[in-house]
Amino acid sequence: MATLSQTPPMGPSGVVPDALAGERLDRVVALVWECSRAEAARLIDQEKVAVNGRPAGSRSQRLAAGDHISLSEEPTVGPVALEPDPTVELDVIYADEHVIVVNKPADLVVHPGSGNAHGTMVHGLLARYPEIAEVGAEPERPGIVHRLDRGTSGLLMVARTPAAHQALSAALSRREVHRGYVALVQGLPADDRGVIDAPVGRSNRHPTKMTVKADGRPAATHYQVTYRMPARAGSQDGPQEGPQDSPVPYDSARLELRLETGRTHQIRVHLAAIGHPVLGDDLYGGPGAPGINRPALHAHTLGFDHPESGQPLRFESEAPEDISALYRLLRG
Repeated sequence: MATLSQTPPMGPSGVVPDALAGERLDRVVALVWECSRAEAARLIDQEKVAVNGRPAGSRSQRLAAGDHISLSEEPTVGPVALEPDPTVELDVIYADEHVIVVNKPADLVVHPGSGNAHGTMVHGLLARYPEIAEVGAEPERPGIVHRLDRGTSGLLMVARTPAAHQALSAALSRREVHRGYVALVQGLPADDRGVIDAPVGRSNRHPTKMTVKADGRPAATHYQVTYRMPARAGSQDGPQEGPQDSPVPYDSARLELRLETGRTHQIRVHLAAIGHPVLGDDLYGGPGAPGINRPALHAHTLGFDHPESGQPLRFESEAPEDISALYRLLRG
Protein backbone atom coordinates (compact mmCIF):
# COMPACT_ATOMS: atom_id res chain seq x y z
CA MET A 1 0.00 0.00 0.00
CA ALA A 2 1.32 3.42 -0.93
CA THR A 3 1.82 6.02 1.78
CA LEU A 4 0.54 9.51 1.04
CA SER A 5 3.30 12.09 0.97
CA GLN A 6 4.52 14.91 -1.22
CA THR A 7 5.53 12.25 -3.75
CA PRO A 8 2.60 10.79 -5.69
CA PRO A 9 1.96 7.11 -4.98
CA MET A 10 2.16 4.63 -7.81
CA GLY A 11 -1.21 3.12 -6.95
CA PRO A 12 -4.68 4.55 -6.34
CA SER A 13 -4.66 4.19 -2.54
CA GLY A 14 -2.71 5.19 0.51
CA VAL A 15 -2.70 6.19 4.17
CA VAL A 16 -2.77 9.80 5.37
CA PRO A 17 0.45 10.69 7.24
CA ASP A 18 0.70 13.09 10.17
CA ALA A 19 1.88 15.88 7.84
CA LEU A 20 -1.49 15.99 6.05
CA ALA A 21 -3.75 15.52 9.07
CA GLY A 22 -6.48 18.14 9.16
CA GLU A 23 -6.30 18.92 5.43
CA ARG A 24 -9.36 18.92 3.16
CA LEU A 25 -9.95 15.79 1.11
CA ASP A 26 -9.99 17.57 -2.26
CA ARG A 27 -6.68 19.29 -1.48
CA VAL A 28 -5.03 16.02 -0.48
CA VAL A 29 -6.24 14.19 -3.59
CA ALA A 30 -5.04 17.03 -5.81
CA LEU A 31 -1.71 17.30 -4.01
CA VAL A 32 -0.89 13.61 -3.87
CA TRP A 33 -2.11 12.54 -7.29
CA GLU A 34 -0.91 15.78 -8.92
CA CYS A 35 -4.22 16.60 -10.52
CA SER A 36 -6.25 19.80 -10.46
CA ARG A 37 -8.57 20.64 -7.58
CA ALA A 38 -11.42 20.53 -10.10
CA GLU A 39 -10.46 16.98 -11.09
CA ALA A 40 -10.24 15.99 -7.43
CA ALA A 41 -13.66 17.54 -6.83
CA ARG A 42 -15.11 15.63 -9.81
CA LEU A 43 -13.86 12.31 -8.47
CA ILE A 44 -15.27 13.05 -5.01
CA ASP A 45 -18.63 14.24 -6.35
CA GLN A 46 -18.94 11.09 -8.46
CA GLU A 47 -18.15 8.99 -5.37
CA LYS A 48 -14.97 7.61 -6.86
CA VAL A 49 -12.96 8.53 -3.76
CA ALA A 50 -13.41 6.46 -0.61
CA VAL A 51 -12.18 7.25 2.89
CA ASN A 52 -11.81 4.24 5.15
CA GLY A 53 -13.81 2.10 2.75
CA ARG A 54 -16.79 4.44 2.38
CA PRO A 55 -17.48 6.91 -0.45
CA ALA A 56 -16.44 10.39 0.61
CA GLY A 57 -19.42 12.58 1.35
CA SER A 58 -17.83 15.99 0.92
CA ARG A 59 -14.92 17.70 -0.80
CA SER A 60 -14.29 19.65 2.41
CA GLN A 61 -14.05 16.58 4.63
CA ARG A 62 -11.09 16.95 6.99
CA LEU A 63 -8.73 13.99 7.13
CA ALA A 64 -7.04 12.44 10.13
CA ALA A 65 -3.67 10.72 10.30
CA GLY A 66 -4.12 7.05 9.46
CA ASP A 67 -7.18 7.54 7.24
CA HIS A 68 -7.10 5.27 4.21
CA ILE A 69 -7.91 6.89 0.85
CA SER A 70 -8.69 4.87 -2.27
CA LEU A 71 -9.65 5.92 -5.80
CA SER A 72 -11.75 3.76 -8.11
CA GLU A 73 -10.63 5.82 -11.12
CA GLU A 74 -7.23 7.30 -11.89
CA PRO A 75 -7.49 11.11 -12.05
CA THR A 76 -6.82 12.99 -15.24
CA VAL A 77 -3.43 14.59 -14.67
CA GLY A 78 -2.24 17.75 -16.33
CA PRO A 79 -4.08 20.20 -18.57
CA VAL A 80 -7.01 18.92 -20.55
CA ALA A 81 -6.95 19.96 -24.19
CA LEU A 82 -10.28 19.53 -25.94
CA GLU A 83 -10.41 19.79 -29.71
CA PRO A 84 -13.65 21.02 -31.30
CA ASP A 85 -15.29 18.35 -33.44
CA PRO A 86 -17.78 19.63 -36.04
CA THR A 87 -18.65 16.05 -37.02
CA VAL A 88 -20.56 15.53 -33.76
CA GLU A 89 -24.21 16.07 -34.67
CA LEU A 90 -26.18 18.14 -32.18
CA ASP A 91 -29.88 18.95 -31.94
CA VAL A 92 -29.80 22.43 -30.42
CA ILE A 93 -33.38 23.46 -29.71
CA TYR A 94 -32.59 26.79 -28.05
CA ALA A 95 -29.60 29.10 -27.85
CA ASP A 96 -28.93 32.71 -26.89
CA GLU A 97 -25.83 34.47 -25.65
CA HIS A 98 -26.22 32.97 -22.17
CA VAL A 99 -27.59 29.44 -22.40
CA ILE A 100 -27.95 26.50 -24.79
CA VAL A 101 -30.50 23.67 -24.63
CA VAL A 102 -29.57 20.42 -26.38
CA ASN A 103 -31.77 17.45 -27.20
CA LYS A 104 -29.18 14.71 -26.72
CA PRO A 105 -29.56 11.45 -28.63
CA ALA A 106 -28.97 8.13 -26.96
CA ASP A 107 -25.40 6.77 -27.14
CA LEU A 108 -23.81 10.23 -27.13
CA VAL A 109 -21.50 10.80 -24.15
CA VAL A 110 -21.89 14.27 -22.63
CA HIS A 111 -18.24 15.03 -21.82
CA PRO A 112 -14.83 13.33 -21.97
CA GLY A 113 -14.03 10.77 -19.34
CA SER A 114 -12.58 7.34 -18.85
CA GLY A 115 -12.72 5.53 -22.20
CA ASN A 116 -14.38 8.47 -23.98
CA ALA A 117 -11.69 10.96 -24.96
CA HIS A 118 -13.24 12.06 -28.26
CA GLY A 119 -16.56 12.49 -30.03
CA THR A 120 -18.55 13.71 -27.02
CA MET A 121 -21.29 16.32 -26.91
CA VAL A 122 -18.77 18.77 -25.45
CA HIS A 123 -16.51 18.36 -28.49
CA GLY A 124 -19.46 19.15 -30.75
CA LEU A 125 -20.47 22.16 -28.65
CA LEU A 126 -16.93 23.58 -28.81
CA ALA A 127 -17.12 23.52 -32.60
CA ARG A 128 -20.28 25.66 -32.53
CA TYR A 129 -19.70 27.72 -29.40
CA PRO A 130 -15.93 27.99 -28.81
CA GLU A 131 -16.39 30.52 -26.00
CA ILE A 132 -17.67 27.82 -23.64
CA ALA A 133 -14.09 26.51 -23.34
CA GLU A 134 -13.56 28.99 -20.49
CA VAL A 135 -16.88 28.31 -18.73
CA GLY A 136 -16.92 26.31 -15.51
CA ALA A 137 -14.25 25.09 -13.11
CA GLU A 138 -13.64 21.74 -14.81
CA PRO A 139 -11.78 22.05 -18.14
CA GLU A 140 -13.03 18.68 -19.41
CA ARG A 141 -16.65 19.74 -18.81
CA PRO A 142 -16.87 23.29 -20.22
CA GLY A 143 -20.32 24.79 -19.89
CA ILE A 144 -21.85 21.62 -18.49
CA VAL A 145 -24.35 22.20 -15.68
CA HIS A 146 -25.89 18.72 -15.46
CA ARG A 147 -25.54 15.45 -17.34
CA LEU A 148 -27.46 12.57 -18.84
CA ASP A 149 -26.23 8.99 -18.94
CA ARG A 150 -24.87 7.82 -22.27
CA GLY A 151 -27.91 5.66 -22.95
CA THR A 152 -30.44 8.29 -21.86
CA SER A 153 -31.79 10.67 -24.49
CA GLY A 154 -33.32 14.08 -24.00
CA LEU A 155 -32.90 17.64 -22.79
CA LEU A 156 -30.07 19.28 -20.93
CA MET A 157 -28.87 22.87 -20.51
CA VAL A 158 -25.40 24.25 -21.13
CA ALA A 159 -24.05 27.61 -19.95
CA ARG A 160 -22.32 29.94 -22.43
CA THR A 161 -20.85 32.35 -19.87
CA PRO A 162 -19.29 31.98 -16.41
CA ALA A 163 -22.13 34.03 -14.91
CA ALA A 164 -24.75 31.80 -16.51
CA HIS A 165 -22.93 28.69 -15.30
CA GLN A 166 -22.87 30.01 -11.75
CA ALA A 167 -26.56 30.98 -11.84
CA LEU A 168 -27.77 27.73 -13.36
CA SER A 169 -25.63 25.60 -11.04
CA ALA A 170 -27.02 27.50 -8.05
CA ALA A 171 -30.59 27.01 -9.28
CA LEU A 172 -29.92 23.30 -9.65
CA SER A 173 -28.55 23.13 -6.11
CA ARG A 174 -31.67 24.92 -4.84
CA ARG A 175 -33.83 22.39 -6.69
CA GLU A 176 -35.37 25.13 -8.81
CA VAL A 177 -34.78 23.35 -12.14
CA HIS A 178 -37.57 21.11 -13.45
CA ARG A 179 -36.30 17.87 -15.00
CA GLY A 180 -38.99 15.53 -16.24
CA TYR A 181 -38.53 12.05 -17.74
CA VAL A 182 -40.58 9.30 -19.32
CA ALA A 183 -39.68 5.65 -18.82
CA LEU A 184 -41.00 2.25 -19.76
CA VAL A 185 -40.59 -0.14 -16.84
CA GLN A 186 -41.14 -3.76 -15.98
CA GLY A 187 -44.16 -4.57 -13.85
CA LEU A 188 -47.26 -2.71 -12.69
CA PRO A 189 -46.55 -0.33 -9.79
CA ALA A 190 -48.99 -0.76 -6.92
CA ASP A 191 -49.58 2.98 -6.60
CA ASP A 192 -50.53 5.35 -9.38
CA ARG A 193 -48.06 7.92 -8.08
CA GLY A 194 -45.45 8.23 -5.39
CA VAL A 195 -42.04 9.46 -4.29
CA ILE A 196 -38.99 7.22 -4.05
CA ASP A 197 -36.95 8.85 -1.29
CA ALA A 198 -33.84 6.74 -0.78
CA PRO A 199 -30.14 7.65 -0.57
CA VAL A 200 -27.98 6.63 -3.51
CA GLY A 201 -24.28 5.77 -3.41
CA ARG A 202 -21.68 3.79 -5.28
CA SER A 203 -21.88 0.02 -4.88
CA ASN A 204 -19.08 -1.48 -2.81
CA ARG A 205 -19.31 -4.72 -4.78
CA HIS A 206 -19.62 -3.27 -8.27
CA PRO A 207 -17.81 0.09 -8.63
CA THR A 208 -19.48 0.85 -11.98
CA LYS A 209 -22.92 0.66 -10.39
CA MET A 210 -24.84 2.84 -7.97
CA THR A 211 -27.19 1.46 -5.34
CA VAL A 212 -29.58 2.46 -2.57
CA LYS A 213 -27.53 2.54 0.62
CA ALA A 214 -27.93 4.04 4.07
CA ASP A 215 -24.76 6.12 3.82
CA GLY A 216 -25.48 7.34 0.28
CA ARG A 217 -26.36 10.88 -0.76
CA PRO A 218 -30.00 12.01 -0.35
CA ALA A 219 -32.06 11.35 -3.48
CA ALA A 220 -35.75 11.73 -4.31
CA THR A 221 -37.64 10.77 -7.48
CA HIS A 222 -41.33 11.50 -8.07
CA TYR A 223 -43.25 9.18 -10.38
CA GLN A 224 -46.70 8.87 -11.90
CA VAL A 225 -48.05 5.88 -13.80
CA THR A 226 -49.64 7.06 -17.06
CA TYR A 227 -50.35 3.70 -18.72
CA ARG A 228 -50.40 0.09 -17.57
CA MET A 229 -49.68 -2.74 -19.99
CA PRO A 230 -50.37 -6.15 -18.45
CA ALA A 231 -48.84 -9.17 -20.16
CA ARG A 232 -52.30 -10.75 -20.23
CA ALA A 233 -55.63 -9.14 -20.93
CA GLY A 234 -57.53 -8.29 -17.76
CA SER A 235 -58.93 -5.45 -15.72
CA GLN A 236 -56.65 -3.23 -13.66
CA ASP A 237 -57.54 -0.30 -11.45
CA GLY A 238 -55.86 3.05 -11.98
CA PRO A 239 -54.61 4.51 -15.26
CA GLN A 240 -55.89 3.16 -18.57
CA GLU A 241 -54.53 -0.21 -19.62
CA GLY A 242 -53.71 -1.68 -23.00
CA PRO A 243 -56.50 -3.67 -24.66
CA GLN A 244 -54.24 -6.31 -26.19
CA ASP A 245 -51.90 -8.93 -24.79
CA SER A 246 -48.38 -7.60 -24.44
CA PRO A 247 -45.74 -8.85 -26.95
CA VAL A 248 -43.35 -9.50 -24.03
CA PRO A 249 -43.75 -12.09 -21.24
CA TYR A 250 -43.99 -9.53 -18.44
CA ASP A 251 -46.20 -6.69 -17.29
CA SER A 252 -44.99 -3.19 -18.10
CA ALA A 253 -45.95 0.42 -17.54
CA ARG A 254 -45.22 3.91 -18.79
CA LEU A 255 -44.11 6.35 -16.09
CA GLU A 256 -43.53 10.08 -15.96
CA LEU A 257 -40.86 11.06 -13.45
CA ARG A 258 -39.48 14.21 -11.90
CA LEU A 259 -36.13 14.60 -10.19
CA GLU A 260 -35.63 16.50 -6.96
CA THR A 261 -31.97 15.58 -6.89
CA GLY A 262 -29.62 14.45 -9.65
CA ARG A 263 -27.48 11.59 -8.44
CA THR A 264 -25.65 9.35 -10.88
CA HIS A 265 -28.10 6.80 -12.38
CA GLN A 266 -30.72 8.00 -9.87
CA ILE A 267 -33.91 7.13 -11.76
CA ARG A 268 -32.56 3.76 -12.88
CA VAL A 269 -31.41 2.86 -9.36
CA HIS A 270 -34.63 4.02 -7.70
CA LEU A 271 -36.91 2.17 -10.11
CA ALA A 272 -34.87 -1.00 -9.79
CA ALA A 273 -35.02 -0.67 -6.00
CA ILE A 274 -38.84 -0.72 -5.99
CA GLY A 275 -38.93 -3.72 -8.32
CA HIS A 276 -39.69 -1.88 -11.57
CA PRO A 277 -36.42 -1.59 -13.54
CA VAL A 278 -36.33 0.34 -16.79
CA LEU A 279 -36.80 -1.85 -19.85
CA GLY A 280 -33.52 -2.43 -21.65
CA ASP A 281 -31.43 -1.43 -18.63
CA ASP A 282 -29.36 -4.56 -18.20
CA LEU A 283 -27.02 -2.86 -15.71
CA TYR A 284 -29.85 -2.59 -13.18
CA GLY A 285 -31.81 -5.71 -14.01
CA GLY A 286 -34.13 -4.37 -16.68
CA PRO A 287 -35.30 -7.04 -19.12
CA GLY A 288 -34.62 -6.86 -22.81
CA ALA A 289 -37.34 -5.47 -25.05
CA PRO A 290 -37.99 -5.58 -28.81
CA GLY A 291 -36.29 -2.91 -30.89
CA ILE A 292 -34.31 -1.16 -28.15
CA ASN A 293 -30.72 -1.65 -27.03
CA ARG A 294 -30.52 0.92 -24.25
CA PRO A 295 -32.58 1.95 -21.21
CA ALA A 296 -36.06 3.12 -22.24
CA LEU A 297 -35.57 6.46 -20.49
CA HIS A 298 -35.93 9.93 -22.00
CA ALA A 299 -35.56 13.42 -20.47
CA HIS A 300 -38.65 14.96 -22.03
CA THR A 301 -39.15 18.25 -20.13
CA LEU A 302 -36.76 20.87 -18.83
CA GLY A 303 -37.68 24.09 -17.09
CA PHE A 304 -35.59 26.83 -15.48
CA ASP A 305 -35.41 30.60 -15.07
CA HIS A 306 -33.20 32.34 -17.59
CA PRO A 307 -29.85 33.07 -15.90
CA GLU A 308 -29.81 36.69 -17.08
CA SER A 309 -33.42 37.90 -17.46
CA GLY A 310 -35.06 35.59 -14.93
CA GLN A 311 -37.75 34.73 -17.49
CA PRO A 312 -39.17 31.21 -16.99
CA LEU A 313 -38.20 28.88 -19.81
CA ARG A 314 -39.71 25.46 -20.48
CA PHE A 315 -38.81 22.95 -23.17
CA GLU A 316 -40.28 19.64 -24.29
CA SER A 317 -38.90 16.79 -26.36
CA GLU A 318 -40.87 13.87 -27.74
CA ALA A 319 -39.44 10.44 -26.99
CA PRO A 320 -37.29 9.15 -29.88
CA GLU A 321 -38.56 6.48 -32.18
CA ASP A 322 -37.03 3.49 -30.39
CA ILE A 323 -38.95 4.28 -27.18
CA SER A 324 -42.09 5.39 -29.04
CA ALA A 325 -42.15 2.24 -31.15
CA LEU A 326 -41.70 0.04 -28.09
CA TYR A 327 -44.53 1.88 -26.32
CA ARG A 328 -46.85 1.34 -29.28
CA LEU A 329 -45.90 -2.32 -29.40
CA LEU A 330 -46.52 -2.83 -25.69
CA ARG A 331 -49.90 -1.10 -25.85
CA GLY A 332 -51.00 -3.30 -28.73
